[in-house]
Amino acid sequence: MNAIAYTVSDSATMLRRQLRHMVRYPSLTVLVVGMPVIFLLLFVFVFGGTLGSGLGPAGAVGGAAAAAGASGGRSAYLEYVVPGILVMTIAAVVQGTAISVAMDMTGGIVARFRTMSISRASVLTGHVLGSMVQAALAIILVFGVAVLIGFRPSASPMEWLGVVGILAIASFALIWLCVALGMVTDSVETASNIPMPLILLPFLGSGFVPTDSMPGPLRLFAEYQPYTPIIETLRGLLTSTSFGNQAILAVAWCVAIAALSYVWAMRLYEKHSVR
Repeated sequence: MNAIAYTVSDSATMLRRQLRHMVRYPSLTVLVVGMPVIFLLLFVFVFGGTLGSGLGPAGAVGGAAAAAGASGGRSAYLEYVVPGILVMTIAAVVQGTAISVAMDMTGGIVARFRTMSISRASVLTGHVLGSMVQAALAIILVFGVAVLIGFRPSASPMEWLGVVGILAIASFALIWLCVALGMVTDSVETASNIPMPLILLPFLGSGFVPTDSMPGPLRLFAEYQPYTPIIETLRGLLTSTSFGNQAILAVAWCVAIAALSYVWAMRLYEKHSVR
């Protein structure tokens, strides 16, 4: 068996380890899903009537907000806010990734793995793949709640493939970022706090209100931060409306974040391994 086959086999073993953790501690998955669902219900049923009436063509980055604002009211805001909630769901999952990695790094299990004949890369790969599975489950559950309260996407089959693809690469990029963040910390408590801005960023983008409604400097940040093109691409795909070059920007951001985070994480892991 060659090195690649060993790495794949060991990564599968580490993935099973992560999946068993999910099964053993289902409350963690419930907590991950709970926050986005609470925000979804809060913004739709408490603020949705007012915010939905304010949606219009001026707030559209790629045309989706104009479509949502055509009918106005709570149903329009539900259509508008779901993409931002889905991105927030990913951010909630990856916070757990940082915590899980920090627990391994500070709890001595990695030192034990180093005494075993396993691929070094498989330890981090197991975390990444396990988090991808958890992110997929969380997105499905949150999306199901959105459908239950009235969300009706109009995406074609090809647009649905685009939705899955954007969610997958966004999850992959943010998971690798949080793997690195989990290793750069010296305690689990710190690892639980560092990824918090990732959960707050949808509020400072087009996740909950159009960027055109924001004052100058904040609007500039909101339009060019990584989450906005991801959210706008999802919104355009789900509502079958134009989203311009947002998909290109979204993929570029995700590839850059994933690549830089992977290099950072692997360097931190190698440095930890030689201690």
